[in-house]
Amino acid sequence: MPAVKSIRVIGHRAISAVWRIGMATRFFFLILLYSGNSFRRFHLTVKELFSTGVMSLLIIVVAGLFVGMVLGLQGYETLKRYGSEAALGSMVALSLVRELGPVLAALLFASRAGSAMTAEIGLMKATEQIAAMEMMAVNPVARIVAPRFWAGVISMPLLAALFSAIGVFGGYFVGVVQIGVDEGSFWSQMQSAVDFREDILNGVIKSFVFGMAVTVIALFEGYDAPPTAEGVSGATTRTVVESSLAILMLDFILTAMMFGGK
Repeated sequence: MPAVKSIRVIGHRAISAVWRIGMATRFFFLILLYSGNSFRRFHLTVKELFSTGVMSLLIIVVAGLFVGMVLGLQGYETLKRYGSEAALGSMVALSLVRELGPVLAALLFASRAGSAMTAEIGLMKATEQIAAMEMMAVNPVARIVAPRFWAGVISMPLLAALFSAIGVFGGYFVGVVQIGVDEGSFWSQMQSAVDFREDILNGVIKSFVFGMAVTVIALFEGYDAPPTAEGVSGATTRTVVESSLAILMLDFILTAMMFGGK
């Protein structure tokens, strides 16, 4: 019967989703369990910091600059209606530090570094490098997964902070240099409006959580990918989609916790 078949398909997908969530949670705790190797042999983590963080700098800097310029242009046109052009600096800074900096940097990080992690580990599995490590009594989670995890967790807040800083200068360039907003008002309004604990620290916490979520998803999808070209391709696609959805969901939860009661 069509109804029974539909229920069976829904049930199968629900069970598969719960199973994958459970496996990902177990995988996360295994990473934490074997993280000592990442700190004892920190050069492994430094090497991954270069590939995940440094190699993502270009897209972060360019995107941050143009996002800040757009914020400066659109913010000026909006504030001009109310005669509040002097508040452009505070609007640009708060928008970037609280929300756009962590979220957009995390989305770019997932697209660039997260997909690269998944593809790299998926190819290692497809070429039986992970199986070879296990045959030689080398724990692949400790050797190749944990260093990448901590590299992603460390680099994500730094990239988000750089995104916000470059975005502020982009807003300054458009608002002050191009349009002619008073420079003193731009910086003084920004300094008086941005609070370290309420704004900057909360943005850092957001980016730290996003970095953990994106990195765990990327590593799990790569480690769990079928050892075929199609399997690695599908895992890479799932990494970008699932990471993007996780970032937006976590952003709402964290924003509600940080600012919802005010």
